[in-house]
Amino acid sequence: MSQNFINLSEIRDLRTAFDLLDRDQDGHVTPEELQFMLRNLGIHVRDELIDDLLREASRTGSGLIDETEFLQWVARIQALKDDSNTSSSSSSSTNPAQSADDDLTQDLVAAFRVFDRDGNGYITRDELKSAMDMIGENVTEYQLNEMLELADADKDGRINYEDFQNFFLNNIDTIVPPPKQ
Repeated sequence: MSQNFINLSEIRDLRTAFDLLDRDQDGHVTPEELQFMLRNLGIHVRDELIDDLLREASRTGSGLIDETEFLQWVARIQALKDDSNTSSSSSSSTNPAQSADDDLTQDLVAAFRVFDRDGNGYITRDELKSAMDMIGENVTEYQLNEMLELADADKDGRINYEDFQNFFLNNIDTIVPPPKQ
């Protein structure tokens, strides 16, 4: 399968997504891990559908997928999405850079929603702590204060979407390290 649908930046992002999904860090995503993340995003999918999706994505049919299978699975989904977008008469831009920006914006909004548990448009200190716990990152009070200090540009004690976006875009190389060689 051709990998030309996913660029290097997206691969880094997908590897990060895989690591977030793989809560026990065993190198495989289980149906339970995928379901956990989807529910935290407010997406409710029947367990049977999750099982079927992962079984289809797994080369062995085991229902567990490793990072390579995950990347291939996303590439197939992206190819289907691209095919459906080109076959429909859409008014969206055909500029690849604009499309990548739109995808990044959608990804950032989705990530912000994971952190903004009550949906009020702000990430509070407690929500930041809860989100870090959810992804298996045990942070100290000092680290939590440092993250809030770095991301809270307007210094109101909470992170709004603009703060979140600016922090993420200005620190992308730190947040998403380059792939291991």
